[in-house]
Order: sequence, then structure tokens, then C-alpha cells
Amino acid sequence: MNVLLIGSGGREHALALSISKSPLLSKLYVAPGNPGTAAIAENIALDPADHRNIIAFCHRMRIALVVIGPEAPLVAGLVDELEAAGFPAFGPSKAAAQVEGSKGFTKDLCRDFSIPTGAYERFTSAEPAKAYIRKHGAPIVVKADGLAAGKGVIVAMNETEALDAVDMMFSGAFGAAGAEVVIEEFLDGEEASFFALCDGERALAFASAQDHKRVGDGDTGPNTGGMGAYSPAPVMTDEVSARVMREIVEPTLKGMKARGAPYKGVLFVGLMIGKDGPKLIEFNARFGDPETQVMLPRLDEDILPLLLDCAAGTLRNSPVRLKAQTALTVVYAAKGYPDAPERGSEIRGVDKAAAMAGVTIYHAGTKQDGARLLANGGRVLNVTALGSSVSEAQTRAYAAIDVIDWAGGFCRRDIGWRAVARERETS
Repeated sequence: MNVLLIGSGGREHALALSISKSPLLSKLYVAPGNPGTAAIAENIALDPADHRNIIAFCHRMRIALVVIGPEAPLVAGLVDELEAAGFPAFGPSKAAAQVEGSKGFTKDLCRDFSIPTGAYERFTSAEPAKAYIRKHGAPIVVKADGLAAGKGVIVAMNETEALDAVDMMFSGAFGAAGAEVVIEEFLDGEEASFFALCDGERALAFASAQDHKRVGDGDTGPNTGGMGAYSPAPVMTDEVSARVMREIVEPTLKGMKARGAPYKGVLFVGLMIGKDGPKLIEFNARFGDPETQVMLPRLDEDILPLLLDCAAGTLRNSPVRLKAQTALTVVYAAKGYPDAPERGSEIRGVDKAAAMAGVTIYHAGTKQDGARLLANGGRVLNVTALGSSVSEAQTRAYAAIDVIDWAGGFCRRDIGWRAVARERETS
């Protein structure tokens, strides 16, 4: 069967590598892809926003499944248009993708179906929002309602930060995404990410991960799209995972079906695990980045039947098979990220690093210039390693980082530090 994968980042490289191993696959196309996907698939110069051309390509190449990586095409309704044209797609409909496309939609869903989350209010103007902040105090969380490229959430540790965030959002910093603002309770505890595969009726637990959002060591500096991650998340015990499925994922599927928008695809559940158990921070309507780069190396079965079953509404009941190993990824970013990443610097030694035992290098923001590999984005490479523990995976990942010769890049040197400390305490 022929498969089309939409996207160009490290997440899509990881998906492409997993899909490419399937015996069901005849041909894999990636649109637009990157130099990493070019080594295992055929990159196609299609704009993910150009739905008409994507559908025409599917007709020409007899595509049997379209897998959509990033959130923007999902929120824009690409799945709806593909399915109307007769092409199965992995991902939620436009209506179902509102779980990511609108923070307010998700909070209302939680309210209506008793899904545990923080208290909140929605606002369409600044003064009532500021009054709410003054009433409730800080720390407090201010969110742009719509998609803001991962930058629309401000965790304000004092009242001034929160008030400034409201002014910033309503002044147009995030365009239409900030036309409505959600202000919610600050949740205390340990963050984790949990992923469930969904077919509109059923949900199947996939895997867990923890990522590092802050740009600097020790979780300092501004938030980013993610500077590294590891899987599984130690806090996601079997008991906690079962509670997430029972208290969050299953009510969400029930609620989405009741609203006439059955949820298909992968549901990314951002969690805070506190003294009262797991609470929802937010949903995403797609695989995470860089979480995918640590979950898929642990997958111990063919991914393609899972994706097909989600699209077809035929998801099985038996658990997903995962390796007992831990995976850890370090994001190698361009200097200046996240504010103004520098492009065009040459990267050497990637092939040598990728040849190391247990190591996989995913391309996220690179471009090929003849024989030279150049930086072409903020998060440029994901250096991933498998190990018997977080400590071993961390050691392998940083050994591979040290083999790469890239003067224009930087990375955090402490990815997985909390889990490593836990392992040392229990050893």
C-alpha cells in the first residue's frame, strides 16, 4: 500500500522511519519532508495547507492512507476533505481537532463531562480578564485560545506577569489565536505526557513521556517547543495510566461522540500529576514533538496496522507492545533559538553519530546543500538513544552529541535529570 505522510519535522522523520519498516508498505511519500525522510522515503514538494493539491496527489499515486503529523492541517480540516474524496486519514476531523484548536472548547468539554482539570474562565476582552486575575492571584496560567505555535501559554508566577500576558495577547501578539483568552488555575505537581490511540469509539493506551520545555539547564529560561524528552515517564505508573484512561481519555471520547465529533487519531494528554491524582493541562490532536522521537523507538510492533485501524474505526482491545527499554532524546538547536535561530551553519558528523550503538538521529530543521548538511530551523536535530535505564540512554545520547561537529548549535546537557536522580536514589 502507498502512504502519504504530511509534515517536515523530527516527529515526521520518526513516523516515517517506523512506517518504512512495515511489510504492508509499498511506497512512502512525505510532504514536504526533510533530508532525514529523503533517505527512507520520497519527499514531495506539497504544501500541507494546499488541500486541493494533496488530494490530487492522492488520486495520482493511489494513496491508501494519509498520516498527518502537525496540528495546523488537522485544525484546518484536511482529514474531512481527504475522507470526502475517499482517502482514509490518520487524525481527527476539523470538529474533533478543536481539542487542540481551542483551549476554551477543551475546558468546556472537561466541565460538561467531569474530566479533572484546573478551574478556569474564558474572556474576550482585557479588563474582565484582569479582574479575574486580581481576584484569584498568582501563580496563574494565561492561554491564548487558538493555535500559537506552542507559544500561547504563559505560566505567570506573579500578578504583574499575568496582567502583562493579558495585554500582550489582546494586543494581537498571537493574531486571531489570542482573540479569546483562557485563564486557569495553576496546577502543582509533576508534568507528564500520555498518548492514546482512538478510533471514534475505543481508545488504546500507547505510551508516556516527559519533556523539557525550558531552553536552559535546570529548567531555566523561556519555554520552547521542547528541548528533549524521555519515555516512559516514571510518574506514569500502571495505576496512574489506568486512571488517565478511565477518568480523562474515555470520558473525552464519550463527550466528543455526544457532540457529534467522534475523535479518531492520537490523543495527546498533557497531565499534571499531583496529590489528588492526574489532572488535564491540555490536549493536543497529534503526536508530540519531541515525544514521538522517544516513543516510537520503543514500539515493538508494526505501526501501520495501528494507524489504519484508527482511521477505519476498528481498533483492537489488546495492549500496544512496547520494548522494556527507555529512550531519551536531546534536541540540538540552532544558536539564538527560541527567539531568533541562526540558519545556514554546516553540521558534520551526523552519520558517524547515527552509527553508534542504540542511537538514532532524527532531522527536524535541516536542509541539504549538495554534500553539506545545513541548519534550517530552530530545533535542528533530535539525538535519540535507547538504554536499559534513563541514565544509560542519557549517556549514549550525549556521547552521540559529542561526535557531531556543529559550531552553530547548542543543547541542554541535563535532559532526564530528574529521572536520573531518582535512579541514583534507588540504586
